[in-house]
Amino acid sequence: MKRALVTGGSGDIGSAICQRLAADGVHVIVHANSNLARAEAVAAEINASGGSAKSVQFDVVDGAATEQALEGLLEAGPIQILVNNAGIHEDAPMAGMSREQWQRVINVSLNGFFNVTQPLLMPMMRTRWGRIISLSSVAGVMGNRGQANYAAAKSGLHGASRSLAIELASRGVTVNVVAPGIIQGSMSQQGFNSERIKQLVPMKRAGEPEEVASLVSFLASDESGYISAQVISINGAMC
Repeated sequence: MKRALVTGGSGDIGSAICQRLAADGVHVIVHANSNLARAEAVAAEINASGGSAKSVQFDVVDGAATEQALEGLLEAGPIQILVNNAGIHEDAPMAGMSREQWQRVINVSLNGFFNVTQPLLMPMMRTRWGRIISLSSVAGVMGNRGQANYAAAKSGLHGASRSLAIELASRGVTVNVVAPGIIQGSMSQQGFNSERIKQLVPMKRAGEPEEVASLVSFLASDESGYISAQVISINGAMC
């Protein structure tokens, strides 16, 4: 059974990805930073429905703590599917953005990508099969007012992932990015009402977490083996 680690697996999109990968027959490690109880609940729900899952807690910003946690996970074997979904946003116009707001967002989305991904590479490469999928955002593709820090972090993932994809192409490991638009959940409800969504999204609706999970599921499958170094938007025709 292949093993998958989903960072930020306790959130709306993360939990949908965990559920879908488990339904695909993958053992899922549900990661949380502060909300361990939610990650435990997601894992318990997967196990109760006949899947295989466990929860884990560490701060992706803390390189030493992340490495220690991953060493423990690797004792049971390589992790062949990695979904980098952890991320935060602290929105403000750059003229009024603090250095701390800039740094925190970069640390989680971009430095966290390195802290989690790098220790898993050699064990994954030795199996000659792997899937690395990072969650970006429409802001990383198009930019967005008040989100210079978030857009910088997410677009940084694009360059890092494309470069890593080239490095791993001969080893049977693909590296891709999924860039959602407005997706139903607690984060979108805070910033977008139904009328605003209709103005912004040609499909006139928010996406569902399960729709993002379906795309991640495909990219994590054998069928996607010739797709790598891509940034794939899922945004209801936002251009």
